[in-house]
Amino acid sequence: MMDNIRETRLALKAPLGTPIGDGFRSANVRLREEFKLYANVRPAVSYLHDRRRYDNIDIVLIRENTQGFYVGVEHYIPIDDDPKAVAEASGIITRSGCRKIAKYTFDYAIKNNRKKITIVHKANILKKLTGLFLETARQVSEEKKYSGLVIEDRIVDNTAMQLVTNPAQFDMILTTNMFGDILSDEIAGLIGGLGLAPGGNIGEDAAIFEAVHGTAPDIAGQGIANPTALLLAAAMMLDHIEEKPLGDRLRDAIKAALSDPKTRTGDLQGSANTKEYTKAVIDYLN
Repeated sequence: MMDNIRETRLALKAPLGTPIGDGFRSANVRLREEFKLYANVRPAVSYLHDRRRYDNIDIVLIRENTQGFYVGVEHYIPIDDDPKAVAEASGIITRSGCRKIAKYTFDYAIKNNRKKITIVHKANILKKLTGLFLETARQVSEEKKYSGLVIEDRIVDNTAMQLVTNPAQFDMILTTNMFGDILSDEIAGLIGGLGLAPGGNIGEDAAIFEAVHGTAPDIAGQGIANPTALLLAAAMMLDHIEEKPLGDRLRDAIKAALSDPKTRTGDLQGSANTKEYTKAVIDYLN
């Protein structure tokens, strides 16, 4: 797989499992490091309108993808006979990394006709680590070409609360690695769950698109999995290679299939299995 990505600089990836606690580091994190995929793009769009409290959500969250607390700088400190008496971890954020993800986000907003960006941080407590992120993003926003964008900032805990009380106020969110990991799953919950959540990992010369949910071994082989997230990731990949009309065509077919409970999968309160749902999407494409 790695050699193929090195050759094509593009991939559509299924979920990969990561052990909790001990064991190997996340394969997803390793891929981001290997191909310098500094931007993680998580769009969340309401496709369901018959059972949601909020049915007009259209939020794009972009998180810095290679720094922060996920760099893996951590260790145990033994005390007496306990080798794991204390766990210590460090987060690393660079000004150059902050500037790169801020410029990517603001450029994305202009290209996609977005109007407002909320910079999410915890600079009241993590004054250096996320303070640098906020400061640098604010500096980038002052560049003349971004003057038409509305830029605000919020503390992460307030953002989490505002997302569940009034999500319509958000257009785009720019944040750090760990905060983005958490908030993007919260946003997915507002639109129906991770089964509807695609993601793109973008670098300067490579991109990997994926379904962001887990591997779900408990339902393996039963024919009831929801493939929507991976299909939406494929649409994102089409957008990335300048084939947006094809991406829109796929998204329209998905939306049509999801509109009918008879062709939705069970996790979305539908009655279709994986094969039946997939056939419906294909039929709408034809």
